[in-house]
Amino acid sequence: MASSPTVQTLSRRQLLKVASALGLSTAALGLRPTWASSAGLSNLYPQGVEQGNEISLTVRRESLPIAGKMGKPITLNGTSPGPLIRLREGQDAVLKVTNLLDEETSVHWHGLILPPEMDGVPGVSFAGIAPGETFTARFPVIQNGTYWYHSHSGLQEQLGHAGPLIIDAAEPEAFTYDREHVLLLTDWTFEDPQDVFRHLKVAEGYYNYQERTLADFFADVAENGFADTVKQRSMWEQMRMSSRDIADVTGSTYTYLLNGHTSKDNWTALFKPGEKVRLRVINGSAMSYFDVRIPGLKMTVVSADGQPVQPVPVDEFRIAVAETFDVLVEPEAGRAYTIFAESMDRSGYASGTLAPRLGMVAPIPERRKIADRGMEAMAAHGDMDHSNMQGM
Repeated sequence: MASSPTVQTLSRRQLLKVASALGLSTAALGLRPTWASSAGLSNLYPQGVEQGNEISLTVRRESLPIAGKMGKPITLNGTSPGPLIRLREGQDAVLKVTNLLDEETSVHWHGLILPPEMDGVPGVSFAGIAPGETFTARFPVIQNGTYWYHSHSGLQEQLGHAGPLIIDAAEPEAFTYDREHVLLLTDWTFEDPQDVFRHLKVAEGYYNYQERTLADFFADVAENGFADTVKQRSMWEQMRMSSRDIADVTGSTYTYLLNGHTSKDNWTALFKPGEKVRLRVINGSAMSYFDVRIPGLKMTVVSADGQPVQPVPVDEFRIAVAETFDVLVEPEAGRAYTIFAESMDRSGYASGTLAPRLGMVAPIPERRKIADRGMEAMAAHGDMDHSNMQGM
């Protein structure tokens, strides 16, 4: 029988003590979780990885440097993104979440099979975690794979309230590897997320700086002829849609991050010659889809959303919000590779390096142009008759 959630309230004195202690811990740990350090050696279980039968997370808001500027994300145990939580299939997990924010918060254990009252969705499975309270989630771990956790309260996820969650298998998996790295993709904005939401309600294309121009019109006429170009433009206009409406929020406000780092940071995942490397790729962004590739290196997908799949070799894969993919790679000795995650609308990217030693870099691939959505894409949703859309 599943245990009931435990909620305990901190007194003001206890709250201040916890905040003070956390401040010291944050200074000692640094600004980012150790699993996201430049070495990226998450398989070595360094400090910053939370594991064991009982794990504690403390949620609060604080100022941290992001992309060379000071931001104010929501942190978990003093870091943003949050620490890597590592569980093992078959254990009984105890996860204590203390809220030091001045508003309600929550933690949803994305993709985990657990009692509904432990799922962490306010208003659905529990009441949320009020300021000064600690919520204890208790559940048996009955699966394995690559997952993540994040807030389900307001727009807190956009403020960095997220982190990776790995469950090690109780039995040997169907594939082998020598080393692993966690790659958490996120999108950060220095705008208030409420302002982003308001802008989208006022104008759906507010952040789209890649709309078609007069120059595009003449280029289309030269390629397709005047009549066909006008016909295509007219059909999109009748639908009140744009062929370049690919993403609602774009790189015009977003900074895309890999493990909390920009491309300039050159976050590096190390390998030794002859090793087979497992990359656990997690899309922990709020709004962004990414196309992930490692130029010059074939990837083999072995897991999707924590579930094993028939191995599939790929050069590139698209990862949607909240999805996870595990891929195996076998890099050559002495060479660096670029891990390149390009936003689906081509407005920006996150990147890092896979290399045998720190300090190595590989070229950033040439940026690709935004792809126009054709009428073929609309037809994928069934035959569409636009004859009655005139004047809508």
